[in-house]
Amino acid sequence: QVQLVESGGGLVQAGGSLRLSCAASGRTFSSYGWFRQAPGKEREFVAAITWTFYYADSVKGRFTISRDSAKNTVYLQMNSLKPEDTAVYYCAADPSALNSRTYANAGAYDYWGQGTQVTVSS
Repeated sequence: QVQLVESGGGLVQAGGSLRLSCAASGRTFSSYGWFRQAPGKEREFVAAITWTFYYADSVKGRFTISRDSAKNTVYLQMNSLKPEDTAVYYCAADPSALNSRTYANAGAYDYWGQGTQVTVSS
């Protein structure tokens, strides 16, 4: 059974940091993505890792995506957090190597985690 389990969310003050983890089990993946959804808003792309890295403009320079292939785990290090980063963060994964045309498309990912809440207070 394939599972993606996120962890690491929580409450942090503006300017603080959090590291999200996404542990995959059941198979390995070529592509991982992080998406987020704030209340009343659509799910949006945050970051992805395939053979390279991709970031949304809103998080570039503050967030870093990385992976530990031995642990089948992907991370999202979030620094300089802002109140507008408050959302439920979802990990997504796909067996294929997504490219520059597909990495930001939620529909391109076959597997999703349950989400973890990140709340940034001002």
